[in-house]
Amino acid sequence: MIHAPSSDEPASLKQVEFNTISSSFGTLSQRTSELHQLARYLQKSTGFYNSSPFLKSSNLPTNDTISGLSRGLAAAHSAYGSPEARILFVVQHGERNVFDQRWLEYELLEKHSIHVIRQTFDELATSAFVEPQTRTLRIRLSDDLLSQESSIEISTVYFRAGYTPTDYPTPAHYDTRYLLESSRAIQCPSIQLQLAGGKKVQEVLTQPGVLERFLSNTNRYGDKVYSDEDLQSLRDTWMEMWGLDRDQGEGLRRAREEASTLVLKPQREGGGNNVYKEAIPAFLDSLPEGERAAWIAMRLIATPKEVGNYLVRAGGGVEGAVKSEVISELGIFGWALFGGGDNEVKEEEVGWLVRTKGKDQNEGGVAAGFSVLDSIVLVD
Repeated sequence: MIHAPSSDEPASLKQVEFNTISSSFGTLSQRTSELHQLARYLQKSTGFYNSSPFLKSSNLPTNDTISGLSRGLAAAHSAYGSPEARILFVVQHGERNVFDQRWLEYELLEKHSIHVIRQTFDELATSAFVEPQTRTLRIRLSDDLLSQESSIEISTVYFRAGYTPTDYPTPAHYDTRYLLESSRAIQCPSIQLQLAGGKKVQEVLTQPGVLERFLSNTNRYGDKVYSDEDLQSLRDTWMEMWGLDRDQGEGLRRAREEASTLVLKPQREGGGNNVYKEAIPAFLDSLPEGERAAWIAMRLIATPKEVGNYLVRAGGGVEGAVKSEVISELGIFGWALFGGGDNEVKEEEVGWLVRTKGKDQNEGGVAAGFSVLDSIVLVD
């Protein structure tokens, strides 16, 4: 997000967070940008009646997230090495975000000839099994729990569920996750990578000397890969953050005293989990001491003022378009495949997402109803 604390300081880009599981709305973001690119015709035919010098075709960038994300899943499938295997989409019961996922399924089949199977944790509890000798993950296609003949091999497990405690209502659901992880199928993400995306990890990375452990490495020739300037440039994108359990109560005290400029974040994904500004003191009064370690305090990003736009709700007609002072968040999608020869890492940046919300709205989730999908207009 753009950080503009005052008119005297230059605006800068600040990181909100990074996500390593179920990063959704990639495909719908592409469709949104394509919708807005229809404006190319309007620009050519009407010039938008000279309403803005920025509304021209060259300022509307393309967004190829669907093909990019699919390439990542296809790369995992190829690395697994069994062309007849399928990719498993682990989804939530009554999945609301199914259309965002279907575009990836269609792309995998049409462009890469890879079939997808979709199942919930409840379904996998009876359909999934791992062959003891080969650690091959297979999914039964019949209701006969003893039958292993009518089953399919899984090359890649793509988690669009499993990021919230409600996805694991019983110990058996955790057992199912363990079963998937115990196989040789490529996990997207593995449990280790999912945990690496936790807010606590992001907070620890901001502490002195921690980032250097990961980015001060040298290549095979002994050359330093990242300079001190590189490290500082990355650090400059982070807002200040700290754990509530830090320094024998100091973290908690600061959170109380500086609440008006903070957001509290738990180790949760999916939106609707944070506590903001004036709500913080009362929340801290109710937070059990044993749960403080699960929360971090983060300095709020001061977004630019007096930026207006129209927010449109689906099905609302003309009345559904509301003009509001807004703020936007840019997300960058990418994929990485770990574990090749010589610890090779294949990675690619593949597209973007823009979420826009009313300035007075704290939360930002699209699925949670707090923001809308948007796209980019480039400005020289």
